[in-house]
Amino acid sequence: MRRFLPEWRRDALRTSLWFVPTLQIAAAAVLFGLTYRLDRLAYAGDLTLPPWVNNGSADAARQILTAIAAAVITVIGLVFSITIVALTLASTQFGPRMLRKFVRDRGTQLTLGTFVATSVYAVLGLASVSHGPRGDFVPHLSITVSFALVLVDLALLVYFIHHVAESIQLPQVIAGIAGDLGGAIEAEAIAGTGRRQSPESHRGPTRDELVARIDEAGAPVPATRSGYLQFVGYEPLVDIAAENDAVVRLLYRPGHFVVEGLPLARVWPAQAAGDVARALDRAHATGPHRTLAQDLAFAIDQLVEIAIRALSPAVNDTFSALTCIDWLGDGLCRITDGWNPRGVHRDAEGRIRVIPAEASYARFVERSFDKIRQAGRGMPAVMMRQLEALARIMEYTSTAEQRTVLVAQAAMIVRSSDEAVPEPADRADVRRRADAVLAVAERRAGE
Repeated sequence: MRRFLPEWRRDALRTSLWFVPTLQIAAAAVLFGLTYRLDRLAYAGDLTLPPWVNNGSADAARQILTAIAAAVITVIGLVFSITIVALTLASTQFGPRMLRKFVRDRGTQLTLGTFVATSVYAVLGLASVSHGPRGDFVPHLSITVSFALVLVDLALLVYFIHHVAESIQLPQVIAGIAGDLGGAIEAEAIAGTGRRQSPESHRGPTRDELVARIDEAGAPVPATRSGYLQFVGYEPLVDIAAENDAVVRLLYRPGHFVVEGLPLARVWPAQAAGDVARALDRAHATGPHRTLAQDLAFAIDQLVEIAIRALSPAVNDTFSALTCIDWLGDGLCRITDGWNPRGVHRDAEGRIRVIPAEASYARFVERSFDKIRQAGRGMPAVMMRQLEALARIMEYTSTAEQRTVLVAQAAMIVRSSDEAVPEPADRADVRRRADAVLAVAERRAGE
């Protein structure tokens, strides 16, 4: 799938409750075809089945397979009910955007798929029982495999109940989202190293020169549909731009909302806009929701949403908010250390062909801290934990720009503390942690 499907299509398939069960149903049909063939060979006398294989009559086979199919269908209803209850709790406690994480859970998909596949296998076996020239044909091996599948289903039912009980626990949810953020950061870092040329092979105008030409004489490419930009295929877009000797400047990044009819990109020279517009329409995906594909901020926003819900007066769960801050700090450490976005995409000759919308490090930091700082105004525990996270992130900084952004966040937290925290001892604790952030910044600047 990684080789033949683009990332956004893989994400769409994973975020569905039909794809994995469909594959398992197909596997059950193939398995039945194999066991049915062996049963036919045994029925014709060309094969001797082991003694542990079921050897009952046709009527017994019908009763067994009917009971298995009916029982498994009943359990499928139970599993679906548990899933719906879990999704309802997740939506209420964690926010509606958390539903996609539960739907894309592999444990849930495999459990549902295994039960449905077992039912399909039993029905196929039931339909194969018939009368033949050598008497009643009974798929003895298929019935034995049905028993084995039922045992697998029982084990999966126990696993599924445990899995659901574990997956709806808030620390587990937060850690899972943080894991998604780490995976998205790693994927972005890998994407940032693709198709690069050495500076000696770079040709043509610089990025700033091309931006000026596009702003002055470029033609707009309107969005063909409204929705969240989910994915951009940069490589196909580079190829079509090279064929037309054009440069494309994208105005939005994945995660931004685009409106039908408004410019999605600008193209220079203007006469190439038609061909590029058709290529761009095929090279990007727009949908009703955001995804993790090429959108680091989405995972950050999910953690922030849980934190500000926890800090709301209706919930008042400070410790969950502190957990979110810890994981946000971990994600920003990874971004600070290994995030390497591509400012331009070049063709094989080294010429700039696609200029993506800029992704700002400062914006990631602001998304991680601003809303939580505002929601936690007057709460020293939240302020101190944010400052501790900033000190850890500061250890990974390598540029003065990164340190400036983090120091600015620390200053805003201190001002909020001075204005909203009435207890002098609490304000002193906040300032001590802010001083620790500044000390790390000074040390990193001197290294």
